[in-house]
Amino acid sequence: MRTSQVPEFKPRSRKLPLLLSSHSELARAELDGRYLHWDELRHRAPPRGVTREDWWQLIKLARGTLAKELPLTDQADRPFTFAMTDSLQRASFGLEHELKGTGKLPPPLADPASRKRYELSSLIEEALRSSQLEGASTTRFVAKELIRTKRTPRNESERMVLSNYHAMQWARDNRDHRLSTSAVLELHSIVTQGLLEPADGAGRFRHDDEKIQVVDNSSGEIVHTPPDAALLPSRMNAMCTFANGTVNDEPFIPPVLRAIFLHFWLAYDHPFVDGNGRTARALFYWSMLNQGYKITEFISISRAIKGARSQYEKAFVFSETDGNDATYFVLNQVKMIRTALDDMYEYVRDKTKELGDVERTVRGEMQFSERQLAVLSHALRHSDARFTVEGHQSAHGISYETARTDLTSLAEAGFLERTQVGKKLYFVPVVGLDRKQKP
Repeated sequence: MRTSQVPEFKPRSRKLPLLLSSHSELARAELDGRYLHWDELRHRAPPRGVTREDWWQLIKLARGTLAKELPLTDQADRPFTFAMTDSLQRASFGLEHELKGTGKLPPPLADPASRKRYELSSLIEEALRSSQLEGASTTRFVAKELIRTKRTPRNESERMVLSNYHAMQWARDNRDHRLSTSAVLELHSIVTQGLLEPADGAGRFRHDDEKIQVVDNSSGEIVHTPPDAALLPSRMNAMCTFANGTVNDEPFIPPVLRAIFLHFWLAYDHPFVDGNGRTARALFYWSMLNQGYKITEFISISRAIKGARSQYEKAFVFSETDGNDATYFVLNQVKMIRTALDDMYEYVRDKTKELGDVERTVRGEMQFSERQLAVLSHALRHSDARFTVEGHQSAHGISYETARTDLTSLAEAGFLERTQVGKKLYFVPVVGLDRKQKP
């Protein structure tokens, strides 16, 4: 992902005060609400009376007045910064309310009886999409079946999905704990379980002789060389200190942005031989939940990223090539969170309608719980689905006996049938289940 050489910002240039006095209206951090990189600005016609390079100097001057330093530094010990622009303030303020869950939630998310099911669904979705970003080749149906039946993964893609799912569980279960280097290493060992042996790098930082570079898959171009391995222990300690920060720290960083910068930090340092992206995204979830953004449990940031992967990768490159300005990345991730929230709302609406449709199709039969309607909905769409008592129990956060009763009742009503595979008991849709629907 090659970018053009960004013109050097020269704050001590004698020309800058003259430009500013003549064209002060051009000294804006954003253009029409967009935080443009030089690679984008150079294709725009400059305003009359200035060159593109002069225009860039004025823009950089405006951004410098808004810039806040992060404790993250590059290999030359130069700090990364971000500019708290108007659009970034508006976006982060809007997300704060929604992600805290302080407003009116969709009824299924407010209802404890169905909340667990949506939480599991989002964990599976995130585990799947984060894996697909790293090359896993499998489907949502397979991912759900793998996790809900608790069967053994058949290939590397399935192992990656399962490991990512366990990493998401770790982020949820450790939300009230402070982050430490040992916790980061533990998370990495979970992310790479079944994929990487300890001797090959699981649960440890890369060594000096393990040269890691980030390469653009389409062009083969090296887009990032991370810091030396010898620096990783101290850099990871600094990252954990930052992750455990509060709103009282200086400079003030909105909590949502702290989680985003944690994602960026680990990805920049690339401390592992493999699994850096997956670990970074899991840390983002940990940070969001740790800071009280409980609605994060129901969104998939990786799904949003996968839908705009080139912009995600470009945001990293822009941040590093424009004088360590991480604003590009944070703006991209705020947009991805917005997309993930909208996707979640749409999914809840669709599932609510779907369950209502299923309830109408079986009207006249026995009364079904929402949990059982969810099973029937899945069975009607997937004739090869397999349900287990343990998987149903996990999906809805209910007791084993309640889960067994749910599935047994559906079998007795003629919608499912029991089948045995070895010692494992499954419930599968009966042949012709779709013909049992009522008009």
